[in-house]
Amino acid sequence: MPSLPPTSRVVQLADLPDGLPGPEHFGVVEVPMPVPGDGEALVRNRYFQVFPSLRTLIGGGVKGTPFPPLRPGDTLFGAAIGEVVSAPRDAGLRPGDLVRHWLGWREHAVMPADQCTPLDGALPDPVAHLSQAGVAYTALTRDARVRPGDTVFVSGGAGGVGSLAGQVARLLGAGRVIGSTGSPGKAARLVSELGYDAAVIRGGRPVAEQLAEAAPDGIDVFVDNVGGEQLQAAIAAATPGARFVLVGTLAGQLAPNRAGTTAPVEVDTFQLIAKRIEMRGFGGLDGTGPRPEWAERVGAWLRSGDITFPHARVAGIENAPRALHELISGRHLGAVIVEL
Repeated sequence: MPSLPPTSRVVQLADLPDGLPGPEHFGVVEVPMPVPGDGEALVRNRYFQVFPSLRTLIGGGVKGTPFPPLRPGDTLFGAAIGEVVSAPRDAGLRPGDLVRHWLGWREHAVMPADQCTPLDGALPDPVAHLSQAGVAYTALTRDARVRPGDTVFVSGGAGGVGSLAGQVARLLGAGRVIGSTGSPGKAARLVSELGYDAAVIRGGRPVAEQLAEAAPDGIDVFVDNVGGEQLQAAIAAATPGARFVLVGTLAGQLAPNRAGTTAPVEVDTFQLIAKRIEMRGFGGLDGTGPRPEWAERVGAWLRSGDITFPHARVAGIENAPRALHELISGRHLGAVIVEL
């Protein structure tokens, strides 16, 4: 093992917020350098993803989900790309290999070697492995079964999933793609950069009114990253037999007057029945095979320039709490990645 410093930095939850978390609720703390045990790998992180679901974990988590709640003193976690420092001889990992794992928000991580997934070059940029391209592609193809000519509505079109879902829907043959976002500036970018034909802006006129104008013939597919008023609007605009896939709950997660662990919304079930709307929760990523279909197709699209991976890179683990605050406040378009 190469010579390592005696300490490493991690981001910990310092205090439970009353409302939305800010940088003051986190601490960047020096801890002893982790030491791998039998069967474990030591990884030097290069990038990690900042994601809004941390609000839910800080709020106490949701029963039935795989992630535990975060308490003061806990180190945050999430998807990361790191470089192997050391690994067991029989693990198939060599020093210098890039791997994907779930112990972000720290400079160094120790974990069982089988929890490290080597990057295989399917995507042209290692950081793209922290994108939500797999979620966007799988939601559209498996769960919503987008068809040529469909009108597709994506709520949260400027977020990590939405900024890719519009582009992917277009490449899958959608006839019209509409996204929602929170500002006129982002709405313009959805149309000029990300494959959307039109955008609706929350917080102004009713979303249902804007959506009816953007999709006068109704919507066939809805990829919902938000819930709330936008789910209600999608039901009103749905065509008979429309397919809805619920991916995220940003309306609940980022509500300042809630804990981020619930996302209640009142829906008209008469409309669900009368229109025969098919609504399902996102079923997770398929884990079959060493390289899933989405990685093959998205990698080819990225190399050809047919899609881009919109993201903001924030340098330095000391700036990670600020990056989370900026994500929650909607400053950035696309994913937010901390680069170490």
